[in-house]
Amino acid sequence: MEPEIQPLPSDAPTPEASLEPTFAPGPVAGESQPWEIRALLGILLGPRGLRAGWSVLIFYIFYRAFSPILGTLALGIDPGLAKVSFSPGMALIVESIPLLAILAAVGIVALLEKRSILDYNLKGPRPAFHFITGLAVGFAAISVLVGVLSWGGWLHFGPVALSGAAVFKAGVLWALAFLTVGLVEEGSFRCYLQFTLTRGLNFWWALAVIGTVCLDLLWRGRGNGIWGVYIVAALGLLPCLLLQLRKVSGSSFWQAAWVTSTLFGFIHTNNNGENWIGIFAAALIGFVFCVSVWATGSAWWAIGCHAAWDWGETYFYGAADSGNVAVGHYLTATPSGATLWSGGTDGPEGSLLVVPVVLLLLLAILVLYGRGKHAAQSAPIVEPAAG
Repeated sequence: MEPEIQPLPSDAPTPEASLEPTFAPGPVAGESQPWEIRALLGILLGPRGLRAGWSVLIFYIFYRAFSPILGTLALGIDPGLAKVSFSPGMALIVESIPLLAILAAVGIVALLEKRSILDYNLKGPRPAFHFITGLAVGFAAISVLVGVLSWGGWLHFGPVALSGAAVFKAGVLWALAFLTVGLVEEGSFRCYLQFTLTRGLNFWWALAVIGTVCLDLLWRGRGNGIWGVYIVAALGLLPCLLLQLRKVSGSSFWQAAWVTSTLFGFIHTNNNGENWIGIFAAALIGFVFCVSVWATGSAWWAIGCHAAWDWGETYFYGAADSGNVAVGHYLTATPSGATLWSGGTDGPEGSLLVVPVVLLLLLAILVLYGRGKHAAQSAPIVEPAAG
């Protein structure tokens, strides 16, 4: 679940109807205005303010503008950042760049939409409890996967790589780094995008987005393990179509989950060492994180689970994480045997055994939270995504 560390930031980047602010158009949108202005406002604005499609476009533009600026400033302060190294200090600094860019971009969009940043799936009940529970479940899940791989002979442990004070120092730095990773990836996908797409997406818009992603992969053959994206795109097709045809209340949330999960797998195709199972696993766990937003009312559980999974996989067990091998890990894990079971260069996430473990995560969410009384109870009003 960890994008490849680069010297500069990459180009990449639930709501309740009762929580949505009502947009009052005021005199500017009145009948006294010329029809051209009224038509333009009708394209840009819906009954609840800025339409979702324009919101995403504005977010993307500002994110792409802020990222290189922050990256250039970081390189000016420390030219050593140009050297690619998957170390805790490097990871913390490099991941802080997209985090700041996301906060700035979401802040601008929130200002335009008259929202708080916390409105984007961060306002649920008991955030500290859900975050800590996510931490515990995330570490337990990766431990189960590593344990099964070790028991089956597909993962072997070498000598402990750190000792003394270095164990504590590296552990804390990696914890901060992966908390930043969790905030970046969950903040963009399960917070901003999931919230915004839920209020402005139906099946046909979702199909158009996913179709565009798949055509892009097919045309350019971009990245590794692209079949993982195709599989998750195909798996969501029929359920989302049925939700649309049956006009199920709240279906826009699941249409948005289909899109954000597919996109989450898509961005991981840039990582070195990925295979199709690892890409599919990233998309699948992205869907599980969407379910956690649905069940708990916020993304805090997902942020904690994401951070703890990556921390356990990369630092504690010393395995490859989405094809990246870290500098400064505690244990040392080496894959052995058939890649289908060991994960090979991808790491434990590239093993077929990751699928049942992720499904256990899904079961844990449903058992622990079910459809909690604090989670969203009503479907948001769906607006046209781009006018």
